[in-house]
Amino acid sequence: MRAFLLILLAALAPLPALAFDTNAQAAWVYDMSTGSVLMEKNADQPLPPASMSKLMTVYMLFEALHEGRVSMDTQFAVSTKAREMKGSTMFLNERDRPTVEQLIKGIIVLSGNDACVVVAEGLAGTEEAFSRQMTERGRALGLTQSNFANASGWPAPDHRMSAHDLGLLAQHLITDFPELYKTFAIQEYAFDNRAPANRSNRNPLLGLGIGADGLKTGHTVEAGFGLVGSAVQDDRRIVFVLAGLESERARAEESERIVNWAFRQFTMKTLIPKGETVAEAPVWLGQSGRVALTTPDGVRVLIPAGAANGVAAEAVFDGPVEAPITAGQRLGDLVVTIPGAVESRLPLLAATDVPRAGVLGRLRGAAMRLGSRAVTAAGG
Repeated sequence: MRAFLLILLAALAPLPALAFDTNAQAAWVYDMSTGSVLMEKNADQPLPPASMSKLMTVYMLFEALHEGRVSMDTQFAVSTKAREMKGSTMFLNERDRPTVEQLIKGIIVLSGNDACVVVAEGLAGTEEAFSRQMTERGRALGLTQSNFANASGWPAPDHRMSAHDLGLLAQHLITDFPELYKTFAIQEYAFDNRAPANRSNRNPLLGLGIGADGLKTGHTVEAGFGLVGSAVQDDRRIVFVLAGLESERARAEESERIVNWAFRQFTMKTLIPKGETVAEAPVWLGQSGRVALTTPDGVRVLIPAGAANGVAAEAVFDGPVEAPITAGQRLGDLVVTIPGAVESRLPLLAATDVPRAGVLGRLRGAAMRLGSRAVTAAGG
């Protein structure tokens, strides 16, 4: 048996017809509030990520903090290898004993390659061992197109991440460590007041008043200019990744443009509030003859500006459902479709318990079912 619920909508992401036109080599834009991919371009292609891969080093350090293996006051030694790192740096030397808190800021704000090596050696003994751990942990997090050869994003033939993986990692940082994530919004930091001219966060979106609060820029000759960003406006958060842009200016302009597009092109609408009944399924051999079906968090969709075409949402389940039924048990799916787009499926859950009927109730139910079958056969 199938039960149907038709809902007229304007549109539901992903929405290829409204894709953002970008000069980036790869891009990925995701609305965390609705789980909608707003745009993707070469999103699963492994590319050199430059310093954007430092997000994995930060994730590993956040995880060590969360598990109690280190504290914010834990001090790490600085090796000669760390001190000799080129490019962006905290200006560490072998006499320093930076704390975990200082290293986090040194990586996030200053993009310190030396800080990344210090963290790698402090947590795993060697950067090589830490890189292997990064790759393994990344696989567990769902980063299927990522391989880490070092902790800093320094150019290496087998150091690769996809835009999709970078976006997924950003989501993990935001949701797994909400308090620590706030560090990404820091705009200035100078370790021990060294190199005061080099203390600004390179994220061009911070301070623009558009809700940006992270995450990481990247640049090498091979990788071009890239950014993993996130911004919040009202009750929506987006995460986006741009990779392979030609200049720092292009990165800044494209990043601001993509944030404005994501928030202005779409509005979020609640179609079914959390806890509201979506459909009812008939119950066999239960103390109640029907059970209400709901979705875990209601149904929210993004509607693009000026959209006119409608789509349908269909509650699909096999019924009648045999008792006993437990509240929260998945009994079917709410399938939302739009022409030319990938369908979206949300689980339909039982809203209440439905205990199994007693002996008399089961006999009555069995008799009714047999009677129904006899009528059907006679009418055939």
